Amino acid sequence: MSEEYTTQMEAARHGVITEEMKVASEKEHISAEELRAMVADGTAVIPANHAHKSLDPVAIGSKLSTKINVNLGVSRDVKDYDEEMKKVMEAVNLGAHAIMDLSSHGNTEPFRKKLTSECPVMIGTVPVYDAVIHYQRDLDTLTAEDFIDVVRLHAENGVDFVTLHCGITKKTIEEVRAGKRKMNLVSRGGSLIFAWMSMTGEDNPFYTHYDEILEICREHDVTISLGDACRPGCLHDATDSTQIGELLRLGELTERAHARDVQVMVEGPGHVPMNEIAANMVLEQKICHGAPFYVLGPLVTDIAPGYDHITAAIGGAIAAMNGAAFLCYVTPAEHLALPNVDDVREGIIASRIAAHAADIAKGIPGAMDADNRMADARRALDWDAQFKEAMDSETAKRIRDERAPEDDHSDTCSMCGKFCAVRSINKALAGEKIDIL
Repeated sequence: MSEEYTTQMEAARHGVITEEMKVASEKEHISAEELRAMVADGTAVIPANHAHKSLDPVAIGSKLSTKINVNLGVSRDVKDYDEEMKKVMEAVNLGAHAIMDLSSHGNTEPFRKKLTSECPVMIGTVPVYDAVIHYQRDLDTLTAEDFIDVVRLHAENGVDFVTLHCGITKKTIEEVRAGKRKMNLVSRGGSLIFAWMSMTGEDNPFYTHYDEILEICREHDVTISLGDACRPGCLHDATDSTQIGELLRLGELTERAHARDVQVMVEGPGHVPMNEIAANMVLEQKICHGAPFYVLGPLVTDIAPGYDHITAAIGGAIAAMNGAAFLCYVTPAEHLALPNVDDVREGIIASRIAAHAADIAKGIPGAMDADNRMADARRALDWDAQFKEAMDSETAKRIRDERAPEDDHSDTCSMCGKFCAVRSINKALAGEKIDIL
């Protein structure tokens, strides 16, 4: 970061290309000037807290390659921080671009500091989760200032982006109590704000103290991820007035942040039927001034517990193809339990497949290069080259090794053997005899 400017957006608006922009643009196969222009107008962000010294920066935006976030963190029932660190390293090794620490038990600050001192990918948090834990007090005893102080603490700890549920209001409480939704609110952070407002009678502190939050984020260059407290938790609730009403408020808050040179992402649904996903992407782009859209899934059906990494990958591919910039992974444990290491692995791979498929559809520079190399390797029946290009080479190699073909057709696989189409065509084109029996 240029010492003259406080945030990436401020530098970009003054025509300055920061070191972070140079690094991120090389990964995107675009010029640093192209990325600077995107950061300047808010259509791309580079979450990079000044205190996160180990960060290898990347940029997030609809015209850039789709990024993947991984949610981790301990709970009251599963509280092994060493196990969470294993998940972090597995996620980084598998290509995750961000880690969100959603810990809701114990002393969270040492783990958060460990992440921002050692982890090379972006770190995000949801400060409202930490408020009760940090103060060790019941929710209704906390003040607006308490919530803001936790935002400040996370910024000082080096967190690159924070999810803040600023768009929930007293009108939201009225709408939910009217009972028009099947699932009410399923956002954990949104539900905590809803509960605090209901118990205290006060308005949302993240909305009423938004200007103070902007100053904190500006000082540390923390990107605000405007949380979707009203995201649909089932297909029935998708794209309803409660969701869209909140999105309108998030558009206003995006504009206010940009006026202070604070970077913004906007979080989105949730559970959405396939035929409504594209419209949701267009709405966010228009209402929120092109700010990068960060979506959970979307999940395209409600009835696949144990397989929600697949339902989310289907929705994520459609969303990213239509403008979503950042996919939050979903694991097989979604709706069921805290994910273990295997769940994390499956969730990441599913999300990466969705992101990659969307990048090809969007025509992102370089997106198809690996696919073309894979095609060349398959044509040559070069298995080592295929494993090298595979998104999860370890799994691909294990499956082939466990079900190896007979020695006399070891260049093929055990599915087709000498009936292999590639083998037959290669031999035919070379003028060789095609022996089957």
